[in-house]
Amino acid sequence: MRIGAYLAGSGFAALSLLSSGVAVAQSGASSPELVAKGAALFAENCQTCHGARMRNPQWGIDLRQFPRDGNTRFVNSVTYGKRQMPSWEDVLRPEDIEALWAYVSTGDPD
Repeated sequence: MRIGAYLAGSGFAALSLLSSGVAVAQSGASSPELVAKGAALFAENCQTCHGARMRNPQWGIDLRQFPRDGNTRFVNSVTYGKRQMPSWEDVLRPEDIEALWAYVSTGDPD
């Protein structure tokens, strides 16, 4: 099994071993830099289906309603796809997906 870790900053308290075999950092609070990276990735890759700044999604679910304790579910859905959502495993690196989670779980500022 391949195990890798991505730690973005010193504020991360724990590692969670995901079913993909990659350890991804989890934290109750994300750094502003990680959230900003996630916002840029979201604008580039996700807004077509999930709406600009997570507002008024045309095709995908309303990510503003995604459970804030759903990191593993989010990572698996983005990595492997779910229902009509394609897999992003070949496009996004684990640290990109963690940045997207930081953005989604923090919520877009108004």
